[in-house]
Amino acid sequence: MRATWRRLPARQYDVGWEPGLVAPGADGSPLITDHYFPRAEGDFPTLLVRSPYGRGLPWSPMYGLLFAEQGFHVVIQSCRGTGGSGGEFDLWRNEPADGRATVCWLREQPWFNGTLGTIGPSYLGYTQWALALEPPPELKAMVVQVGLHDPYALFHADGVLRLETALAVGAGMTYQHQGMAPFLKSTLRLQRRLRDVVTARPLRGAYVPALGGEVPWLDGVMAHPDAEDPYWTSAALTEAARTLRVPTALISGWQDALVDQTFEQYGRLRRAGCETALLVGPWTHASALQQGWPEVFAESLAWLRAHLCDDPSGLRTTRVRVHVGGEDRWRDLDDWPPAPAADASWHPSPEGGLVRQPSEDSRPLVSFRYDPADPTPSVGGPLLSPSAGSRDNGALEARDDVVTFTGPPLTEPLDVLGPVSARLSVSTDTGHADIFTRLCDVDAEGRSVNVCDGLGRLRTTGQEPARVTVPMSSTAHRFAVGHRIRWQISGGAHPRYARSPGTGESPVEATTFTPVRLTLHADSALMLAAGGGEPA
Repeated sequence: MRATWRRLPARQYDVGWEPGLVAPGADGSPLITDHYFPRAEGDFPTLLVRSPYGRGLPWSPMYGLLFAEQGFHVVIQSCRGTGGSGGEFDLWRNEPADGRATVCWLREQPWFNGTLGTIGPSYLGYTQWALALEPPPELKAMVVQVGLHDPYALFHADGVLRLETALAVGAGMTYQHQGMAPFLKSTLRLQRRLRDVVTARPLRGAYVPALGGEVPWLDGVMAHPDAEDPYWTSAALTEAARTLRVPTALISGWQDALVDQTFEQYGRLRRAGCETALLVGPWTHASALQQGWPEVFAESLAWLRAHLCDDPSGLRTTRVRVHVGGEDRWRDLDDWPPAPAADASWHPSPEGGLVRQPSEDSRPLVSFRYDPADPTPSVGGPLLSPSAGSRDNGALEARDDVVTFTGPPLTEPLDVLGPVSARLSVSTDTGHADIFTRLCDVDAEGRSVNVCDGLGRLRTTGQEPARVTVPMSSTAHRFAVGHRIRWQISGGAHPRYARSPGTGESPVEATTFTPVRLTLHADSALMLAAGGGEPA
């Protein structure tokens, strides 16, 4: 690790290891737990890491060894029904009770001094929020790295299945806790068979050969597209952040599949008056823990030392730090989102331009045809796969089913810091369609690179356009002098999202597909939060 990440801090302690300890779960199931500790006299605070992905690589070195070297007891535990722990794994459902049971077990350990923190990414962030629903008095700090609290938002966008993400999570949840070899084998098998899965009619059950068997919870995910379904409301941990008083650091990346959930967590913690900090880097879900690990580790360590060891010397002076794309610099801010300096709405023109002057009518502007039998492909963006991130969109934008509107070359830099959205006025000939909208940065050579995006569903009647606002996530990005702003619009992004059949039928159940003609009307707008956010 030190050869890979040369900016890691020097080791302070030798590390000891107690593998295979047993903590009873809420139902009595044995939860297998590994204990890492500094080989030194004295009291040290404890970090709890609860994972459904096993206790070996990468968790043992990144959390067990590195944090124990810095003076923490680290407890890495396999969730119920995973990694050798007893009981049945029931995605999302057991974590609050098992987290509380683990704290009860910690209280009985002779090395536990009553000061507890939690840390971890992704589902390991979910297990932290589960404990925070009823935080024990010992819990003094949390570090949620690229973590989630809302399973629905991980798997669906406005009722549309995030297909590629669902399959990636299916492979990870099923195989990663068995060890790196089974996990890598399953990942390769999914890559080989991905096209067969995502083009199947119906989509339901098509994943079985690619994942090596049925995954009941994945069937449940696909069968429940409604956010208000009790299937999802019982799994959401939204309430945890609304009343929390435990100091919580949040870390994400601009191309992380969970970045929007991180911003939601930050907003709720701020409104609750909870001490919090936010770091957002130039990372995807995976690269935050790879290329970004030195920054992520330093941020996490400083937060834990401040709140568990009474040593605030490593904390930054501002609440928020974000990496500004296009400028490739970090910026410290007092809060997020910063107040924009000006409204920066851009409007499509008939010639394919972007202009600042809004249209005074809703006339049709441009039409394009989306064919679910040849769906518009996804390129980059906030995914869990290696294809995530900022990518050249040139080949995508050359397709007939993608329309673009491009502003003039900028004569001065334009900073966009905050939420981005699209106000769309669209009619269709079938009454049912999806709409994918993306902000791109076009450089002086004409290369178009994605910045942020979003997808929404359309329901139209006759020739009347439907008016919808599609959230496009948030960004901190500088459009440089000579660059141009581009607004990209299409009928989908496959296989990132399940393709719309064009009929209103569930994409999971559909066997018949109908091409859809979408018409964008002039009273549409790309909404940017421009300016503001000067360095604190």
